[in-house]
Amino acid sequence: MSLGAAAYRRALMQLLPPGAAWRLEPSSTLSGLLRGLAEELARLDARGDILLDEADPRTTFEMLADWERVLGLPDPCVLGEQTVAQRRAAVVARVVSLGGQSPAYFVMVAAALGYTVTITEFHPYDVEDDVEAPVYDDDWAYAWQVNGPLNTVIEMTVEDPVDDPIASWSNEALECVLIRLAPAHTLVLFSYS
Repeated sequence: MSLGAAAYRRALMQLLPPGAAWRLEPSSTLSGLLRGLAEELARLDARGDILLDEADPRTTFEMLADWERVLGLPDPCVLGEQTVAQRRAAVVARVVSLGGQSPAYFVMVAAALGYTVTITEFHPYDVEDDVEAPVYDDDWAYAWQVNGPLNTVIEMTVEDPVDDPIASWSNEALECVLIRLAPAHTLVLFSYS
């Protein structure tokens, strides 16, 4: 939490050496100088607090473009304009996507993008499977399915700029990112309900 200008002014006054040479009446030049320095120090202190928010990709606003540049965003798969919330979600998704091949990893990446999904894995049918189990051949060992809602609505928040749409819905970003991150030997299927 940052200090105000009055606190900085008091601190600056206490740093002055004792003596009659320092006129500290409100109308003196020294008081005006200390007041100006205190206001600038308070402004810098407040900007330092904002910088802490900017260092976190979940709360960044001013440095969002820098985060995107460093992480290679916007993703070439995403077409059209994105809202600030969608851009921030893409940054968070890129930061948390350290890599992986497990269903939990892909569910986590989708959640970071703002989507709630489940993953279905397939395996070839063998004699030990239940009689009612689906019969898949060996090619299905390399397929997996992403299950999610037909329309994922991403709504505007109070932190978003006023020129962003109030709501948007699309699964294009989800599909693009998961296909890009999927292991090369696999086939990703998408099922929306």
